[in-house]
Amino acid sequence: MSHFIIEFLKKVLGDNGREDEIRQCSIEVDASNRTEAAELAKGKFCQTQRISEWSDHADRLEVKEVDFTS
Repeated sequence: MSHFIIEFLKKVLGDNGREDEIRQCSIEVDASNRTEAAELAKGKFCQTQRISEWSDHADRLEVKEVDFTS
């Protein structure tokens, strides 16, 4: 198992009128691979936000594998 941090990101319009991206949520999971990590995080995100579809509150997600050996 590997450890992953998944960030849910949303594009918003900033005060200066320019588009910016903000982090909606970060979720840590243990999974066999990036795909499994993303699916687990989507479920947790929906549960914590009380929504049925993660993309209702985020435009994209970013999966980062954590390396504890360094």
